Amino acid sequence: QQSERKYNLFLKRRLRIDKRHQSKDSIFFRDGVRRIDFVLSYVDDLNKEWEKKLERRKEFESNLQKAGLELETEDKKESEDGKIFFVKIHAPWEVLITYAEVLNIKVPIRENDITPVVENPLDCVLFPLRLPEKVMHPEPDYFTAPFSKDKQELYLINDESTFFSPSMRNRIVNYILTRCPYGTEEGKKKFGIKRLLNNGTYTAAYPLHDCQYWKKASDPNCDSERYTLYMEWARFLRFYKEQPLDLIRKYYGEKIGIYFAWLGFYTEMLFLAAVVGLICFLYGLFTMDENMSSKEICDPAIGGEIIMCPLCDRDCEYWRLNTTCESSQYSHLFDNVATLFFAIFMGIWVTLFLEFWKRRQARLKYEWDLVDFEEEQQQLQLRPEYEAKCTQKKRNPITQEMEPYLPLTSQAVRFCISGATVLFWVSLIIASMIAVIVYRLAVYAAFASLMENTQTLQPISGLLTPQLATSVTASCLNFVIIMILNFFYERIAIWITDMEIPRTHMEYENRLTMKMFLFQFVNYYSSCFYVAFFKGKFVGYPGGYTYMFNRWRNEECDPAGCLIELTTQLTIVMAGKQIWGNIQEAIVPWICNWWGRRKARNNPENLYSRWEQDHDLQTFGALGLFYEYLEMVIQFGFITLFVASFPLAPLLALMNNILEIRVDSWKLTTQYRRPVAAKAHSIGVWQEILNGMAILSVVTNAFIVAFTSDMIPRLVYYYAYSENEDSPMSGYINNSLSVFQISDFPERNKPKENPENFVICRYRDYRYPPDHERKYLHTMQFWHILAAKLAFIIIMEHVVFIVKFFVAWMIPDVPADVKAKIKREKYLTQKILHEYELEKLKERLCQGDKQATEKEFIATEGRMELSRAM
Repeated sequence: QQSERKYNLFLKRRLRIDKRHQSKDSIFFRDGVRRIDFVLSYVDDLNKEWEKKLERRKEFESNLQKAGLELETEDKKESEDGKIFFVKIHAPWEVLITYAEVLNIKVPIRENDITPVVENPLDCVLFPLRLPEKVMHPEPDYFTAPFSKDKQELYLINDESTFFSPSMRNRIVNYILTRCPYGTEEGKKKFGIKRLLNNGTYTAAYPLHDCQYWKKASDPNCDSERYTLYMEWARFLRFYKEQPLDLIRKYYGEKIGIYFAWLGFYTEMLFLAAVVGLICFLYGLFTMDENMSSKEICDPAIGGEIIMCPLCDRDCEYWRLNTTCESSQYSHLFDNVATLFFAIFMGIWVTLFLEFWKRRQARLKYEWDLVDFEEEQQQLQLRPEYEAKCTQKKRNPITQEMEPYLPLTSQAVRFCISGATVLFWVSLIIASMIAVIVYRLAVYAAFASLMENTQTLQPISGLLTPQLATSVTASCLNFVIIMILNFFYERIAIWITDMEIPRTHMEYENRLTMKMFLFQFVNYYSSCFYVAFFKGKFVGYPGGYTYMFNRWRNEECDPAGCLIELTTQLTIVMAGKQIWGNIQEAIVPWICNWWGRRKARNNPENLYSRWEQDHDLQTFGALGLFYEYLEMVIQFGFITLFVASFPLAPLLALMNNILEIRVDSWKLTTQYRRPVAAKAHSIGVWQEILNGMAILSVVTNAFIVAFTSDMIPRLVYYYAYSENEDSPMSGYINNSLSVFQISDFPERNKPKENPENFVICRYRDYRYPPDHERKYLHTMQFWHILAAKLAFIIIMEHVVFIVKFFVAWMIPDVPADVKAKIKREKYLTQKILHEYELEKLKERLCQGDKQATEKEFIATEGRMELSRAM
């Protein structure tokens, strides 16, 4: 019986193989002529919703055919698992030209005759980084014009089947799918594939990849662009090669193309910042032995004789300054004169990056025919969800047509709920940060006691101080909390943005972007802001400490400063985020796809069809690029807002981005279904966010250098208080520590034990000693240092801002040659269109058309002359 079952299964498969003569990589209907532009899939499950779903599908597919699309259904018996139906959609020529005009798609009218740019003299040096010309420029450069059905003779239509690229075709079909009605439910007209996917009528809707990524298609009519992208772009071994941006744009559309163009440009610019940051780090490394402060701390005769006050109440003991010898030496790696130079350099670098990106973006707009593409075109295209949920209508002042709108009262209520939700989650982040601060305050004493009493930790006690142990564990805990909050808030942000019912797709993306960025900004940077600007600033002094919630004593900085702790915090959060991000982006989709396709590997090659292969891939959703941009913008904040504390941050970002480009390209080419092509002429609202962060970074770095590093106190001591002309910085450590008489300790603060009967202890501040008439009040040196810090902030900010604005003014947003090319193309395109109109008018005159008067002919010729003159 078992052998009979196997034999029947073999016959069934044999029948399917014989029935299907096409290659498994076929992207055509069964006739081998009509191209598959889109695929819908569904499962015919016999549950209580079955009849309703069947009715929706019939109505929807009937309306698609009425719109001119051609459908071909693959029965579930033909599918690999015997459960899934596939509906293949083809857009015939008549549909394509109709909607190309609606979507204002630009098409070729003449090959570009503008002389290309002169060869770069460095081309011979950069040759190893170049890709083959056919990969970099897969199609010739044309003059283009918006498509019009009435002027088909004007366009270079050699072959109707290939005139519109696959990405244009799937964009047109998707436009129809998102607006096609499928019936009326609960008195409301229902339409759009998105709703049908949400309610389970269809399980997936996607355009097809043109072949398998690891080998070319056997069909000669396929360009195998996916294979080319994989071989030349998506493999990590090609990390040093340039990106084939024109091919990316042709295959995936302008929106994805502009993202990879921006990411590649950002990575190139990071190279300069990484080199300068590495030089600054090496300067700190090579001058570590010359640092007088760490020499004095490590000297047994100086640091070994200085007794420091306990760092917590009751349980902590007095300690000698030289126990922080190693950490003070390491802090010099980042807290030195090069820090100031690097902070100023990064303020200028970020301006150069943003200005040069505008120029690069302007060049891409010209090359990709996006010069006349305005967001207003998208503004006129309402979201299907908006049309479906808004029952009231009013006249559009632009189009003069009746269209749905959301009443002002409803908008106000929705915005209030949305604002309250965002405020609640931001408050939750702040509460979690306070919880981490409380953790730091509560466990410090435990770490101090543990390291004092555990013999196995004694060998590393010099390197792993209680301060560092607390900082590292708190940073790790903070990172875990950040990831958990992110996971939940992403879903909340999408829900509240959906609830607001934005009018257009651009409005939707902008609102979601601002919500997500605000949350991520507070989530990722709040702990760094705490360490940089609050920790150790409001400690008080022995006998007069300040307390959080009147219970936990505020944290003190290490005697060598708080900068090393900020560096630790930044490294753990930034590196942890990048590692976790790459795991999520690469490993998770790979595992999901491997699990989904594990059965298909046993099937014969010509049984597992192209639409089934793509069906088993992951979905690259409408917000796929949003998360990529968000990840990079958060990284941009780490390397600009806090770069004064960690010069190696740009180097870490550079290494991550080299990997990021290949990971993103690999997953997009191999692990995801082909996304629907979309147009975009810029990176959108992210440009404004980057500009805002660039300005904020100047302020934060000025404050970090002034208040977090020890540079200003050292400079004040060097120029105003040093008494040793031969070694001006000697005595600085003793000068920066105030004296406290142990007998003045209140019972709450006094350590339980004082086995060596110390009389005085030292603490980090500038206060008068106990025998002075102004006992424990701030000295004049404190006020001198504070004035110097404020003066430094004002001077640094003004200098950097002046240089930034001067650089921005000096660099034009659009290169001169691109401006000339745009004007030349506009002139030639107008000339071609006018000549075409004139020829048509002559034909009408010759045919004796009474409407084609001599005056009309003269007016057309006059318009051509005027165009030439302009």
